[in-house]
Amino acid sequence: MQVVLEIAHLPQNGIDASADFMQNHLPRARALLAEKETAALAIVLPAAGVDYDDWRRTLARDLARAHAPKRVNVIGADGADAASAMLAYLGDAPGVTGQYLAAHE
Repeated sequence: MQVVLEIAHLPQNGIDASADFMQNHLPRARALLAEKETAALAIVLPAAGVDYDDWRRTLARDLARAHAPKRVNVIGADGADAASAMLAYLGDAPGVTGQYLAAHE
């Protein structure tokens, strides 16, 4: 089962957003991955500029490696429709893990 962790707001600055996620949301992501019924975790974050890409890629890659064979992907979405479309894709893509995907309306 794919579980979704949606984060509605992060700070405007890339470094601050990374720190905020690691302090306030990473423990929840790890708890969800520890649950037996979780086969995949999709983390949905607000859309952001390219200065956010590195930490988001690292987050997806490192969580996926640490929790394999469970799948972990991170989505940066600029709207509900874009997030829903990407979640539907990931739900049917068992070979996709450790990726950061920017989704646009």
